[in-house]
Amino acid sequence: MFELYDVIVVGAGHSGSEAAAAAANMGSKTLLITMNMNAIAQMSCNPAMGGIAKGQIVREIDALGGYSGLVTDQSMIQFRMLNKSKGPAMWSPRAQSDRVLFSLAWRRMLEETQNLDFWQDMVTELIVEDGKRLVGVKTGMGQKIYSKTVILTNGTFLNGKIHIGTKQFGGGRMGDKASTGLTEQLVALGFQSSRMKTGTPVRVDGRTIDFSKMEEQKGDEIPGNFSFLKKHKINKQRSCWITYTSPDVHEILKLGFEESPMFSGRIEGTGPRYCPSIEDKIERFSDKNQHQLFVEPEGWDTVEFYVNGFSSSLPDHIQLQALRKISGFENAKIFRPGYAIEYDYFQPTQLRQTLETKSIENLYFAGQINGTTGYEEAAAQGLMAGINAHLKIHDKSEFVLKRQESYIGVLIDDLVTKGVDEPYRMFTSRAEYRILLRQDNADVRLTAKSFELGLATKERFEIMKKKQAKVQNLLRFIKSESILPIEVNEILEQLETSTLSQKTKLSNLLLRPQVGIDKLIETKESLRNFISENAMDDEILEEAEILIKYEGYIEKENELALKMNKFDEIPLKEDFDYHGLESLSFEAREKLSKIKPKTIGQASRISGISPSDINVLIVYISS
Repeated sequence: MFELYDVIVVGAGHSGSEAAAAAANMGSKTLLITMNMNAIAQMSCNPAMGGIAKGQIVREIDALGGYSGLVTDQSMIQFRMLNKSKGPAMWSPRAQSDRVLFSLAWRRMLEETQNLDFWQDMVTELIVEDGKRLVGVKTGMGQKIYSKTVILTNGTFLNGKIHIGTKQFGGGRMGDKASTGLTEQLVALGFQSSRMKTGTPVRVDGRTIDFSKMEEQKGDEIPGNFSFLKKHKINKQRSCWITYTSPDVHEILKLGFEESPMFSGRIEGTGPRYCPSIEDKIERFSDKNQHQLFVEPEGWDTVEFYVNGFSSSLPDHIQLQALRKISGFENAKIFRPGYAIEYDYFQPTQLRQTLETKSIENLYFAGQINGTTGYEEAAAQGLMAGINAHLKIHDKSEFVLKRQESYIGVLIDDLVTKGVDEPYRMFTSRAEYRILLRQDNADVRLTAKSFELGLATKERFEIMKKKQAKVQNLLRFIKSESILPIEVNEILEQLETSTLSQKTKLSNLLLRPQVGIDKLIETKESLRNFISENAMDDEILEEAEILIKYEGYIEKENELALKMNKFDEIPLKEDFDYHGLESLSFEAREKLSKIKPKTIGQASRISGISPSDINVLIVYISS
């Protein structure tokens, strides 16, 4: 019934969808197996993409030729660039999406992808030869499907269990059953597994919300895009709203603590530190009288709202009682209560940097199965697993992004080198080279690499090259063109910065924090004409301004990255006998033997490995 596939992807969430698209677009015969064809890339939690560091990841996925940015642009109902008051390393795009349109757009794009087949079923077992090499899967309907590689992207479905107060039942998310069988087999094969927990808040009927009691949060006046292709642009937006909990709300929530599965110990899994449930916030931050809540629309044509910040697994009647004490929700009706879900994950130190497992050849893990949280982190892993599965099949070199090249590189290096003991979420603080890894230059950093692999299209590559050429032309003009005091002093006075006494280069003036390129355009006719004649849009202007204002910082980070890169170019053999090197600390021998780093650089980032341990390794290798 089934042909021999190059790649089988198990699970059609954000990770599985990107994995299937990448492998198929590179030319591999790919099969995407999902338990529910109507829930492809479903936004199980909040209806949004991007945010701090996550927005950078989505732009990197897009730059590499993935679909997440394009789908977000198609389904967007609001766009905001976060952290604009800070430096450009912190700017992060975020979009509210129409939940239904998002999933439909993903399905449509996957169905239009050549080399990609679909099968609705549950994968219950892997077909493994000699306990070392994976050759296919078995499904709940009794099908045996053979493949050269398999990518597991099971999300929260592996032995998933949903909790609402004292109620608990199996499920991968509300309305979908859990996936069973795989964890037990993988553990029997020697994999280390544990449990994690995440949650989601109540969904509220917008017809029962009094928005006049809340703060309105509008989108940017000029909404941006996630995709560098800019194929979809919104001309209207929906607002989000802000409200707050209160001591009264907290007291009601505490009434349910005795029945809380989190406090009673019924939930075994570790929850996300940076996205805690409302009961966890009250317990951990007992000194706070209020917590901010974001009330987010679920789409264009629905009255359903998502209460971001009110995730809970308390009894449903307690959730509703507390909700109605919050300003604007006094008469609220809910569509469904919040719930917690716990599920199996596998310690990601069991993976290579390609996301292939170390112990079973041709088997890849991507997404929440690796202990991460968030659509964006999952999608990035899926993309990289799909790329590397294809490359392995065709005997090509692996594709691994370094930490100084992308947030995706930081994400995967953190996972396979350090492992996780709580759901991993990306932050800008995790990246050492934030000024290099901006959201605006993701295409410049990554599109050429992906084009060489055969994933990014020629269209993407040409758009990136034209953008780069325009930025360089503008930089040359700004650095060569001078401005007279009479042309600019009036504006400088308005900006409360010192006036000029003699003509100066535009680039020198742009170095002042008070002066933006928009002010130079306003006052310098030759610059205005140059921009107009060369059809330079806001993206070109912004990129040029960043490169001038932050030139010194960018040079310093590049120098640091080059120094650190030297350690990543010193290889370590996978069969290196660390236990035989007694000069290493006992902890170093244990951890190096377990993780088997590929380079000195990766070894240096393992928790517990000291600089003296690294020196021992370098001396030994050099001798």
